[in-house]
Amino acid sequence: MRLFLERGYDATTVSEVAAAAEVSHMTVFRYFPTKEALVLADDYDPLLVERITARPAGEPLLCRLQAGLLQALAEVLAADRELLLARTRFILATPALRARQWETQYATQQAVVAALCGPSATADPEQEFRAWVTTGVCLAAAAAAIIRWAQQDGRPDLLDLTRHALAILAEETAR
Repeated sequence: MRLFLERGYDATTVSEVAAAAEVSHMTVFRYFPTKEALVLADDYDPLLVERITARPAGEPLLCRLQAGLLQALAEVLAADRELLLARTRFILATPALRARQWETQYATQQAVVAALCGPSATADPEQEFRAWVTTGVCLAAAAAAIIRWAQQDGRPDLLDLTRHALAILAEETAR
């Protein structure tokens, strides 16, 4: 991230990243299949899935997702707030990364749904669809909060902003 932030995304080569990490160009590609993956890759999905699935199974799905999401976000902020802010701002400012961000959100949604419903082949189709829809709207609300947070240079409290985004979702659903 340091090189990308200093030089810009397009001006930084994978070879330069490899040299800074003191590994070979091929080693970088063993762990990151594309240049975009160097910026977009994170370890947040397993944490999010763990926090959501740790919630009581009898809890309404929307509550389960919201509470798990907020808990995971609190942990990420405690450990990586400045990195999350820098990465988000960088992604928003880089068209190639913005375009690929949807893929990472889709992968997150897929991981959450799989954890909630099991393999698609054995999942109840209606339950799985509900999980896809509910997970998708919760992730979209969280993404809107993260974007607003980054646009305001990390000044608002991201957890409060995310709670607000999720509350808007609940309000609009209740109409």
